Amino acid sequence: MKLKKIILGMVAVLTLVTLTACGKKEDSSTDSWKTIEKDKKVTIGLDDTFVPMGFKDEDGNIVGFDVDLAKAVFKEYGIKADFQPIDWSMKENELANGTIDLIWNGYTVTKSREKKVLFSDAYAQNEQVLVTKKDSDITKAEGMKDKILGAQEGSSGYEAFNNETKILKDIVKDNDATLYASFNEAMIDLENGRIDGLLIDKVYADYYLKQAGKLDAYTISSVGFKNEDFAVGARKEDKELVKKINSAFKELQDNGQYAEISKKWFGEELSLPKY
Repeated sequence: MKLKKIILGMVAVLTLVTLTACGKKEDSSTDSWKTIEKDKKVTIGLDDTFVPMGFKDEDGNIVGFDVDLAKAVFKEYGIKADFQPIDWSMKENELANGTIDLIWNGYTVTKSREKKVLFSDAYAQNEQVLVTKKDSDITKAEGMKDKILGAQEGSSGYEAFNNETKILKDIVKDNDATLYASFNEAMIDLENGRIDGLLIDKVYADYYLKQAGKLDAYTISSVGFKNEDFAVGARKEDKELVKKINSAFKELQDNGQYAEISKKWFGEELSLPKY
């Protein structure tokens, strides 16, 4: 009798564990829009060194084009956007684990990323460029033969570097790039001569060098990769959340707020990409 009670108790525990596990699995496959709408809060993951899209200013505040745009998008729904700095190389893991609700920080649409996340409509375009010191006389990709190249770990630039091998990968030293956690670290090494060139987002290069007053000391040259689209990354099941973001993009375009935000950060009034 005692043994029977023990067995029944174990069965009850196993049943509870199974139901709990199933419940968690079911929750993870549910669109999170209703929860976000109820809590009036959404958590956005970003690399807080990526100027001018999302970064910390001198006072430690997270600012930038993407930050202003995200705030404007969710203001349409009375929702507060919170920003969570993350390791950029782990961004998709953070999203899948529920640490963040969205990836929004100059996040480029690529085929490999489309397998992991659901993208919003594109809201801006970008180009990968090569930044070199003027006194190096390297003015194009071909000039990086047997030279040391830097890139950000987990970046779309490094992904393109590995996909479009003939442009840079086949000619640079060791047929690979020195990887950095952030472009800030990479720019310091470029300035100090530890790398000869840096593969980087044009939006970053333009803003960083202009703010540092160093545009005349560096050469920014086109690499030859295809132009990129920036979009917001969400979990695959968050279709309603992405639908709300896309709808807000159109509203901000129509009411002029998108143009105002772009002028603030890029110095010109831009429009949403047209396809």
